[in-house]
Amino acid sequence: MTIHLQKELSKIKKSILTLGAMVEDRVRLAALAIETKDAELAKRVVNSDHEVDEMEVDIEEECLKILALYQPVAVDLRFLIAVIKINSDLESIGDQAVNIAQRVAIIAKQKKYSFVFDYSVMAQKSQEMLKKSLDALVNLDLDLAFRVLVMDDDVDLIQRQAYDEIKAAMADAHADSHGYLINLLLVSRHLERLADYATNIAEEVIYLIEGEIVRHAKV
Repeated sequence: MTIHLQKELSKIKKSILTLGAMVEDRVRLAALAIETKDAELAKRVVNSDHEVDEMEVDIEEECLKILALYQPVAVDLRFLIAVIKINSDLESIGDQAVNIAQRVAIIAKQKKYSFVFDYSVMAQKSQEMLKKSLDALVNLDLDLAFRVLVMDDDVDLIQRQAYDEIKAAMADAHADSHGYLINLLLVSRHLERLADYATNIAEEVIYLIEGEIVRHAKV
């Protein structure tokens, strides 16, 4: 039974990494859409969301099947628990990419306004956090997982900066630009949430390696 279990766990690992690559691609496209204000590109991200959703369900069902059939213990059980949570986090990251794309699609249709906020650094850091968290999972790299946790503070700082600058712009702007500014602000919120989910993945990797729950702990 142990050989069969290990084969099933190996298949699950390949599946979660495939989902991770799929989600990384959606995030990359969403970040590019922010930069280019490309409504068609944003639409592609929105229309591909079902693929992430379907794979997330498949992985969860497979994990539950393994739990029922093999009743794994110790590190194998920790692995499945971590995968179930990471699976959900990846689906949520895909949702944030869709949310970003929807905001970009709206912004692209509106007339040009003088105020802009450069999201390139925030988007790059969020993408880097996702990549590092998945690399930490592949390599069971504890140090890399902890580095992701530290990076989250940088993204939070940019999100607060975006809030302050857009709030100030809204106070000075004509009412017809408020919709544009609100959508611009929501982009920062979605990027910040995306980074939070990448942090969750890193925390699950730490749990997998150490058996320690670091959620809410000071890093």
